[in-house]
Amino acid sequence: MKTDTKISAKKSWAKSLARPAAEFPLTQLSVKTGKIPEGLRGTLYRNGPGRLQRGGVAAGHWFDGDGAILAVHFTDVGATAVYRYVQTAGYLAEEKADKFLYSNYGMTAPGPAWLRWTKSVKNAANTSVLALPDRLLALWEGGPPHRLDLQTLETQGTDDLGSLDSKFVYSAHCKRDPITGNIFNFGVTNGATTKLNLYKSDFTGKVVQQSTVALDGIYALHDFVFAEKYLIFFIPPVQVNFLPLLTGISSYSESFKWKPELGTQILIFDSETLSLVSRGETEPWFQWHFANGFVKEDGSVAVDFVRFADFQTNQRLKEVPTGETSTDAEGTLWRVHLNPQTGKVTGIEELLDKPCEFPVVPADEVGQDARYIYLAMYRPDVDIVPERYGAIARFDTQSRNLTIADCGENRYPTEPIYVPDISSEKGWIVTVIYDGNSDSSEVWIFDSEGLDRAPVCKLGLPGVIPLGFHGTWKSAV
Repeated sequence: MKTDTKISAKKSWAKSLARPAAEFPLTQLSVKTGKIPEGLRGTLYRNGPGRLQRGGVAAGHWFDGDGAILAVHFTDVGATAVYRYVQTAGYLAEEKADKFLYSNYGMTAPGPAWLRWTKSVKNAANTSVLALPDRLLALWEGGPPHRLDLQTLETQGTDDLGSLDSKFVYSAHCKRDPITGNIFNFGVTNGATTKLNLYKSDFTGKVVQQSTVALDGIYALHDFVFAEKYLIFFIPPVQVNFLPLLTGISSYSESFKWKPELGTQILIFDSETLSLVSRGETEPWFQWHFANGFVKEDGSVAVDFVRFADFQTNQRLKEVPTGETSTDAEGTLWRVHLNPQTGKVTGIEELLDKPCEFPVVPADEVGQDARYIYLAMYRPDVDIVPERYGAIARFDTQSRNLTIADCGENRYPTEPIYVPDISSEKGWIVTVIYDGNSDSSEVWIFDSEGLDRAPVCKLGLPGVIPLGFHGTWKSAV
């Protein structure tokens, strides 16, 4: 009997993406080991692509999958969870047709190329979430957010944040000032002139201030930094070759070109006025995600982020939906020192020389000098090219010590979320694990001071949650 060596060569993480994820209703979760901490009260929300194929056709890129949200509610009587797709207009239309109908980040719409430019890009609502007092927003790169019920995850349409028009773009990586409660975000709109639009919202999500600055091309811009007084953008030298995109020949992903001769542009804005303070330029690199930024005692700014040598990371992420990755493109943790008044880089240092991603700091330390950065990493001694992250870690920016939680063979965690204890000074790290050994998903809770110890609690989920992107925590009132 002939063996399908292509399938057997895949790593266990591939099984989590091999079939569309199945929704499940609000379900009481069983405690598999340990116990839920008494001070862990609130809700974990996570977003990511739940469906990467339709009608036998695979999505073109990991970023193209339909967004599905997991909510895990922790109360005095235990934990419950619900998992639902965001009911975007594009998702509903493709569900009905049982085939892809739209262009997306890594896909062109079906049909003749000369007709593709007339078709809209699908809002996949698959990248992150923002928890507001009265609603949850599902965030995506290229359009407005979708509004969901905080408890049931019922989709209630798109959200205009109080005043914005239907075509506005609200990106996936908003930042919340832990002192004022203000929320900052951006959106890039393309046209005759590319515009970087900045938004400031109050704690309810209502936009109270906006500003716009022109960019000299269409860039791959995914994230930014809030550093108390400043909003900081690193614009990598990745530009769209516009003609193939406009004519429908190529997708966004295929149209981006690495142009290291342009260098990395630095834009620094005043977080109070949203006005441009300075522009600078430095050596070329690419980044998806920032950990944090803060103003130092001398008035300079430090920015921590995961730095990639070039844009090959995009090819690697394109391979993820196939279940096999062959591109070696990983980033490491770096710190850049800036003069905010001039935009000039005064120093660059590598903080951690191990491949990592999804860096986060505790929410109440965003924009401050946070000591600890939490990361997703690889397990020790694995071949990282075909694998995905199998560990989470805490990096101490003062001592430079690294504490690793190895999740075990064939187990894959999501971005680690720091959760404050409501009744003490303790903190917890919560992550969702896909276990390829049992083809199941679990919620693991670690003591933030003991990541190298066993989880204090493991909860079983009723269905598989595919490898995804970003999440947030909303504490109980």
